[in-house]
Amino acid sequence: MLWLAWLAANVTMWMNDVASAWLMTSLTESAFMVAMVQAASTLPVFMLGLPSGAMADIVDRRRYFASTQIWVGCIAVLLAALSFLDALTAPVLLGLTFANGIGMAMRWPVFAAIVPDLVPRQELPPALALNGIAMNMSRVIGPIIAGALIASAGIAYVFLVNAVMSIVAFALIMRWRTEPKISALPGERFFAAMRVGLQHVVQSPRLRVVLMRIFLFFFQATSLTALLPVIARRIENGGPGTFTVLLAAMGFGALLMALNLTRLRRHVDRNTMVYGGTCVHAAASVAAVLSPNLWLAVPAMAVAGMAWIGTANSLTVAAQLALPNWVRARGMSIYQMALMGGSASGAALWGYLASMTSVPTSILAAAAAGPIVLLLTKRHGVGGIGDDDLTPAAPAFIAPPPVIEIDANEGPVMVTVEYLIDPAKSGEFREVMQETRLARLRQGALSWGLFRDTTHAGRYIEYFLDENWIEHQRRLERFTAADIGLRNRRLAFHIGKDAPRTTRYIGESVQGSTR
Repeated sequence: MLWLAWLAANVTMWMNDVASAWLMTSLTESAFMVAMVQAASTLPVFMLGLPSGAMADIVDRRRYFASTQIWVGCIAVLLAALSFLDALTAPVLLGLTFANGIGMAMRWPVFAAIVPDLVPRQELPPALALNGIAMNMSRVIGPIIAGALIASAGIAYVFLVNAVMSIVAFALIMRWRTEPKISALPGERFFAAMRVGLQHVVQSPRLRVVLMRIFLFFFQATSLTALLPVIARRIENGGPGTFTVLLAAMGFGALLMALNLTRLRRHVDRNTMVYGGTCVHAAASVAAVLSPNLWLAVPAMAVAGMAWIGTANSLTVAAQLALPNWVRARGMSIYQMALMGGSASGAALWGYLASMTSVPTSILAAAAAGPIVLLLTKRHGVGGIGDDDLTPAAPAFIAPPPVIEIDANEGPVMVTVEYLIDPAKSGEFREVMQETRLARLRQGALSWGLFRDTTHAGRYIEYFLDENWIEHQRRLERFTAADIGLRNRRLAFHIGKDAPRTTRYIGESVQGSTR
């Protein structure tokens, strides 16, 4: 049911994008304004991704997902009404396209977080490929339905069908019965959840590389889709049908690749998929824009679709495997922000360049930029071997209960851990503690430090701060199997008779001034 809801949601997205992009070519002759349709649909994800991800992590995901379909349905009704009244102008169309993009910004993080809850870790790559099939089926179905409606009935009916499909998706989502999260702690606060989510991503080296890769790929790749309406008009006898066929060809190529991704991954690693996909997409974009007729443009678009899904899916898998479940929606929302940020900025830049020069010049420049940037950043890989096990795990050490009364919001809380190690192994110990620093900060700690005793060689004190007592307790719920493994590596250096001494301190407010 959820897969069907996701398919319906993506079909409505593509129908809206096709109708809006083609309508814009009727309202203005500016290539920049046509390209801005894609920028307007993707910019909300860049602006609202993190707040949406925070909401998806702290509220009921089923209701939140369903509400996004209501929003998209309302925008579709408004677009249909204005189209029937012939009251749509270029600025109004851009504004409503932006509003429709808000719905996409709201729904993508929550669905990205739902999938890993429904399948075991080893089945996550094929499950994400199945989502890719839904997305790329929609790239075929959506444009075909939109093109048929535009040619036979008019653009207004595209928006009307969108509204009906949004209601169908809403009904499917509401039939899903979720299992409530079990926790003795109150829910996270909205702004604190955003801070922790952003901090987790900043302190994750692998996730930072994935974000860079997805931004750069879509910055280059968006030139083709953003300028496709203009490319379709340039082809001999080009019209709405041409535009629809080109989009459908790209979607068909992506669908074909999605069906074979699992088999392909047995022979090609994740980095090769990303590097190869970037270069193949660039070459296919050049072939598409230089094709004099539809017979040459269609296979070029199909190859571009294959490269697109191969690259995007590989990066999505890398992002999902780098995120624990408790912060997954926030992390994937930031991933989507990077993706859409690359799309929006790329659409604006390549659209502006096309208006100042020509469409082929703009796409040739984008195609050249992709491999060049890839070559300059080749040492930054997205992994694939030895991914951390982020399965939730209970912490091995249970702190004794406090003997004083502590309010939930009282803080900050400082934790100190005392280690006694062999001085000859201090270099290795510091390397493990650097990993510990990143792990503590990813769990939400405000700060972290490591000190060595000036009077006792080999004695070290680790400290870290949590925002308040409740956040300190919440951090204990965020432990993963990888955290347990890192703790065991730290303890392997400790040579004291007893376990490292852990002490917790609560911040004390001191009023008045001293001289």
